[in-house]
Amino acid sequence: MSKTIVYTFEITFGDCDPAGIVFYPNFSRWMDASSLNFFVKCGVPTWRELVKTTGIIGTPLLEINTKFKQPATYGQTLQIHTSVEEWRDKVFIQKHVVMRGADLICEGRETRAFCIRQPENPERIKAIAVPDDIKALCS
Repeated sequence: MSKTIVYTFEITFGDCDPAGIVFYPNFSRWMDASSLNFFVKCGVPTWRELVKTTGIIGTPLLEINTKFKQPATYGQTLQIHTSVEEWRDKVFIQKHVVMRGADLICEGRETRAFCIRQPENPERIKAIAVPDDIKALCS
């Protein structure tokens, strides 16, 4: 089972639509930030360090699914509870549970892969097997 790391932030006025409700793509942006925060808080070196030592450039998003339960607005503080729900050979499923205190705002699942630049064509990237040392840090 993966660790759960909590990423906390306050919604600003600019995050909302004219009705004062968070514009839905912002949840994807915050989940992306929470994904990176998860690895950093688990002790995984930053992508800038990993690219130097292992060639890993990051964990690009392959698929996303979000279920919205209730709205949020500016001035509210949200917490994203992030964990890895499933490790596969070359991809992993990351779960994000967005809360406002005890209220569930939305849940998201992302499929991501650890990637390196293709040696024969550095303009392209390719997925690699999920590194065992990173799995260990996140468990």
